[in-house]
Amino acid sequence: PPCLPTSYRFVSQENMDNYLRALDINVVLRKLVCLLKPDKEIIHTGDHMVIRTITSLRDYVMDFDLGVQFEEDLGPVDGRKCQTTVSWEGDQLVCEQLGEKRNRGWRHWLEGDQLHL
Repeated sequence: PPCLPTSYRFVSQENMDNYLRALDINVVLRKLVCLLKPDKEIIHTGDHMVIRTITSLRDYVMDFDLGVQFEEDLGPVDGRKCQTTVSWEGDQLVCEQLGEKRNRGWRHWLEGDQLHL
């Protein structure tokens, strides 16, 4: 699997409102998220990762082992808990979230030195 650099500064977002709408995120939270400019810190040691999303309101930390399902508490984000698995698919870091809402998750990948979600 690829090794991701340690930190990323927010550059831009495109189509975020539509992405959040597809995830069934309420309109107030969607508008708030679209105003934030989150930076990321990624610590990758063997099969263990810590991904810290840093915003002016609150930080969100994911601490997990690749390929191992864990309970993710998204209470601060959208009020839910889910069973989450993050793993590599080729050169993309893929997150699958199983829980009360279907088809949730994300992908991270690099294009040059930019991290995409």
